[in-house]
Amino acid sequence: MPAPGELAAAVRALGAFTAEFDLDSAREDVRRAGDLVVLDTVGVIIAGARTDELRALLEVLDPPAGPAPLLGTGRAAAAETAALVNGTAACALELDEGNKHARAHPAAHVLPAALAVGAAADASGAAVLSAFLAGHEVASRFGRATRLAPGVHPHGHTGATGAAAACARLLGLNGDGIAAAIDAAAGLALAPPFESALAGSFVRNTWTGVAGANGVLAARLAAAGLAAVDATAAASLGGILGSLDAGALTEDLGTRFDVTLGYLKRHASCSFTHPAVDAALELAAREPGLHHRRVREVRVDTHGPAARLDRTDPPTRLAAMFSIPHTVAAALVRGAVDPAATGPQARSDPQVRRIAAATTVRHVPELDERAPAERPARVTIRLDDGSEHSHEVPNPVGDADYHPLGWDGVRAKLHDLLGAGHADRTERVLAGLAGAPSVRPLLADLP
Repeated sequence: MPAPGELAAAVRALGAFTAEFDLDSAREDVRRAGDLVVLDTVGVIIAGARTDELRALLEVLDPPAGPAPLLGTGRAAAAETAALVNGTAACALELDEGNKHARAHPAAHVLPAALAVGAAADASGAAVLSAFLAGHEVASRFGRATRLAPGVHPHGHTGATGAAAACARLLGLNGDGIAAAIDAAAGLALAPPFESALAGSFVRNTWTGVAGANGVLAARLAAAGLAAVDATAAASLGGILGSLDAGALTEDLGTRFDVTLGYLKRHASCSFTHPAVDAALELAAREPGLHHRRVREVRVDTHGPAARLDRTDPPTRLAAMFSIPHTVAAALVRGAVDPAATGPQARSDPQVRRIAAATTVRHVPELDERAPAERPARVTIRLDDGSEHSHEVPNPVGDADYHPLGWDGVRAKLHDLLGAGHADRTERVLAGLAGAPSVRPLLADLP
């Protein structure tokens, strides 16, 4: 557990950084990366809002009208509700941005909250983008600094600190007030079990939304003078949930921006499945005789965190998204792991089920040593003639260090998710975000 004084100083430095960050003076690579993450995340939220699960949730919540748009639904609600619903939609299809260095998903926690409070406060687009980029960095730094205890899922805690920072800035708080909001958010951290994701429980999808809503609450507590810098994260993130390195919170602060170092997903599944899926797709593409009906065995060697995703008979969409056997089998049979690849039809497909049952996932400790720079997987496929074909992937496609998606990749992704018309409209609307005098009407114009 870090010394309270050291942690308090680091939190105050993050508060000052958030208050002083200015979009106009930000580096071009930071701005461009931020714009791409916003486009990707908003598109994924709109797609997530179309799922049966989100429609059912919204029907039960039936929130009263408010100023903050519920993206993809044509409705608007209070900022807290919008942060909850949009944050939940952001990870409903497992297509949200992530960062291997932070071991977390900053954008899904921070952007829904920033958009919600920005709309409620009638803030400009530049103000929202500045708050988002600063909050994203705060969330990512808490992710880097925190080593979660075994069994704790990466959603719902470190990301709330960034949501609080972004929201506090949009509420007009100074550096000390933002620091108090960050501290309060650390006291609102969830303790989410990774097992819920492996079991396919939908509650897991709500953790990003709850953390975003908690970020809004933390900012309001600070605005009301009901929060202070008490080094709360030392006990929550640094004690109950894991360990915390206070020094990592401010390392290269203002010069290193993790928004430029993350990954954007091309597969609708947990990122730990992606290297194995990419390797399987590469083998299928380069080996003419590797037809899925000839596959008799699949062996996946990977690092420790990924090796636990070994369920062969996932009962729900989410459980399938967290299954290496299912996603590899679906990739071999269907040629892609899109949202339909984890739906009921794909989960009941006889060929997918056969290959998944014939897939084993093995933890290879030597691969752990390559983290966080690499998250490798090695796939070996044995065919009906006894021949074996292997391929290793160091990082998933979409990683900033390994075949990043870029603008064309994100456009193609959103075209597949939303259809060409809605994807183009989303990009066109968001292209005007930085210059918008108010984000509220701009967000209302999204499909």
